[in-house]
Amino acid sequence: MKIKATVLGSGTSQGVPLIACNCLVCNSNNEKDKRLRSSIKIEVENKTFVIDSGPDFRQQMLRSKTKQLNALIFTHEHKDHIAGMDDIRAFNYVNKSAIDVYATDRVEDALKREYAYIFSDEKYPGIPEINLINIENKPFSVQDIEVIPIQVYHYKLPVLGFRFGDFTYITDANFINDNEKEKIKGSKVLIVNALRREQHISHFTLEEAIALGQELQVPQIYFTHISHQLGLHNEVEKELPPGFHLAYDGLEIVVD
Repeated sequence: MKIKATVLGSGTSQGVPLIACNCLVCNSNNEKDKRLRSSIKIEVENKTFVIDSGPDFRQQMLRSKTKQLNALIFTHEHKDHIAGMDDIRAFNYVNKSAIDVYATDRVEDALKREYAYIFSDEKYPGIPEINLINIENKPFSVQDIEVIPIQVYHYKLPVLGFRFGDFTYITDANFINDNEKEKIKGSKVLIVNALRREQHISHFTLEEAIALGQELQVPQIYFTHISHQLGLHNEVEKELPPGFHLAYDGLEIVVD
């Protein structure tokens, strides 16, 4: 199964550059140091899925020239991952159908709070049309494509990563138990979060993310959900072991 993954956003919850920050990273002219909120696009068998629609979703869809959306899949309910869902209305118009949205119980509850108008008995004209599909930590199908969820923890919050064929994506994690790690092993490519160098209560540090990659022995590993505190893209990239890279907005990865 050939999979094309496009990094729509590789930044942390506030993005990079950070508002009002004058650090070297936030003032960098390198496009790879400009990071929207974390999200990826998966293209497989002429279908297009997006994982997480944060506050930059509209900009990401325009920038990536995405013309088709078959499903939206959520990792967890934090605002930087769900805040842009209203903009799937454009795809309702293009597709002339509702969009399948895959979410756990916790995410469903958050969507119903944040987007009460979508779920109201009285439908206002022009609101997003979605088919809400419940998922949990067991394999499921999206448009006949098998997806293997991977339970990780963002401090105490359960978050789902996802494996499509030999490609695995994990964001917002600082703990993965051994059973869930087994689901990742054998992947050809792994994207995983690496927030900064200093310890953080709910995200892997760069050192921890490298150690995880070495433990899992995935050939190609890319780091995402990156803070301005990590450093300049080009400088950090030079420090990484073979097979490890910093993701960046617009990065395209093809996995056969």
